[in-house]
Amino acid sequence: MALFVCYPNCSTCRKAEAWLNDHGVAFTVRNIVEDRPTAQELAVWRERSGLPLKRFFNTSGMLYRALSLKERLPSMSEEEQLELLATDGMLVKRPLLVLEDRVLVGFRPAEWETILG
Repeated sequence: MALFVCYPNCSTCRKAEAWLNDHGVAFTVRNIVEDRPTAQELAVWRERSGLPLKRFFNTSGMLYRALSLKERLPSMSEEEQLELLATDGMLVKRPLLVLEDRVLVGFRPAEWETILG
Protein backbone atom coordinates (compact mmCIF):
# COMPACT_ATOMS: atom_id res chain seq x y z
CA MET A 1 0.00 0.00 0.00
CA ALA A 2 1.26 3.47 -0.90
CA LEU A 3 1.71 6.32 1.56
CA PHE A 4 0.23 9.58 0.24
CA VAL A 5 1.86 12.51 2.03
CA CYS A 6 -0.11 15.67 1.38
CA TYR A 7 -1.50 18.96 2.61
CA PRO A 8 -5.32 18.76 2.52
CA ASN A 9 -5.75 22.45 1.58
CA CYS A 10 -3.49 22.07 -1.48
CA SER A 11 -5.45 21.86 -4.75
CA THR A 12 -2.69 19.80 -6.40
CA CYS A 13 -2.82 17.31 -3.53
CA ARG A 14 -6.59 17.02 -3.92
CA LYS A 15 -6.17 16.38 -7.67
CA ALA A 16 -3.54 13.73 -6.96
CA GLU A 17 -5.76 12.04 -4.37
CA ALA A 18 -8.64 11.97 -6.86
CA TRP A 19 -6.30 10.48 -9.47
CA LEU A 20 -5.26 7.73 -7.05
CA ASN A 21 -8.90 6.95 -6.25
CA ASP A 22 -9.88 6.96 -9.93
CA HIS A 23 -7.05 4.53 -10.72
CA GLY A 24 -7.80 2.16 -7.85
CA VAL A 25 -4.48 2.72 -6.08
CA ALA A 26 -4.60 1.68 -2.41
CA PHE A 27 -3.05 4.29 -0.13
CA THR A 28 -3.04 5.77 3.33
CA VAL A 29 -3.06 9.52 3.84
CA ARG A 30 -0.59 11.43 5.98
CA ASN A 31 -1.03 15.16 6.58
CA ILE A 32 2.39 16.71 6.03
CA VAL A 33 1.71 19.54 8.47
CA GLU A 34 0.24 17.53 11.36
CA ASP A 35 2.65 14.60 10.93
CA ARG A 36 5.69 16.05 9.21
CA PRO A 37 8.38 13.74 7.87
CA THR A 38 11.53 13.24 9.91
CA ALA A 39 14.97 13.92 8.52
CA GLN A 40 15.59 10.16 8.48
CA GLU A 41 12.41 9.49 6.48
CA LEU A 42 13.28 12.26 4.05
CA ALA A 43 16.77 10.83 3.55
CA VAL A 44 15.32 7.40 2.73
CA TRP A 45 12.69 8.91 0.44
CA ARG A 46 15.27 11.04 -1.38
CA GLU A 47 17.40 7.97 -1.99
CA ARG A 48 14.39 5.98 -3.18
CA SER A 49 13.28 8.79 -5.50
CA GLY A 50 16.63 9.07 -7.26
CA LEU A 51 16.15 12.85 -7.28
CA PRO A 52 18.45 15.55 -5.96
CA LEU A 53 17.45 16.78 -2.52
CA LYS A 54 16.63 20.25 -3.85
CA ARG A 55 13.60 18.71 -5.62
CA PHE A 56 12.08 18.00 -2.19
CA PHE A 57 11.81 21.71 -1.38
CA ASN A 58 8.55 23.55 -2.02
CA THR A 59 10.22 26.40 -3.91
CA SER A 60 6.91 28.17 -4.54
CA GLY A 61 6.00 28.30 -0.86
CA MET A 62 5.94 31.46 1.23
CA LEU A 63 8.18 29.93 3.90
CA TYR A 64 10.83 28.99 1.31
CA ARG A 65 10.92 32.62 0.16
CA ALA A 66 10.75 34.06 3.67
CA LEU A 67 13.80 32.02 4.70
CA SER A 68 15.71 33.05 1.53
CA LEU A 69 16.41 29.40 0.82
CA LYS A 70 17.23 29.96 -2.84
CA GLU A 71 20.34 31.77 -1.66
CA ARG A 72 21.05 29.64 1.43
CA LEU A 73 20.59 26.05 0.18
CA PRO A 74 23.73 25.88 -2.01
CA SER A 75 25.96 26.46 1.03
CA MET A 76 24.13 23.95 3.25
CA SER A 77 25.13 20.31 3.65
CA GLU A 78 22.65 17.58 2.78
CA GLU A 79 22.26 16.82 6.48
CA GLU A 80 21.45 20.47 7.22
CA GLN A 81 18.93 20.54 4.38
CA LEU A 82 17.23 17.37 5.64
CA GLU A 83 17.03 18.78 9.17
CA LEU A 84 15.55 22.01 7.80
CA LEU A 85 12.95 20.14 5.73
CA ALA A 86 11.94 18.19 8.83
CA THR A 87 11.19 21.37 10.79
CA ASP A 88 8.08 22.32 8.80
CA GLY A 89 5.94 20.30 6.41
CA MET A 90 5.23 23.43 4.36
CA LEU A 91 8.86 23.41 3.19
CA VAL A 92 8.40 20.01 1.54
CA LYS A 93 7.25 19.66 -2.06
CA ARG A 94 3.93 17.88 -2.16
CA PRO A 95 2.33 15.59 -2.68
CA LEU A 96 4.72 12.74 -2.03
CA LEU A 97 3.72 9.24 -2.99
CA VAL A 98 5.85 6.74 -1.11
CA LEU A 99 5.90 3.32 -2.72
CA GLU A 100 7.85 0.23 -1.73
CA ASP A 101 10.58 0.79 -4.32
CA ARG A 102 10.32 4.50 -5.19
CA VAL A 103 9.01 7.90 -4.20
CA LEU A 104 7.16 10.29 -6.50
CA VAL A 105 7.60 13.97 -5.70
CA GLY A 106 4.90 16.35 -6.90
CA PHE A 107 1.93 15.38 -9.04
CA ARG A 108 2.66 14.77 -12.69
CA PRO A 109 -0.24 12.71 -14.08
CA ALA A 110 1.73 11.32 -17.03
CA GLU A 111 4.56 10.12 -14.76
CA TRP A 112 2.11 8.60 -12.28
CA GLU A 113 0.28 6.87 -15.14
CA THR A 114 3.53 5.36 -16.45
CA ILE A 115 4.60 4.12 -13.02
CA LEU A 116 1.25 3.12 -11.51
CA GLY A 117 -0.81 2.34 -14.60
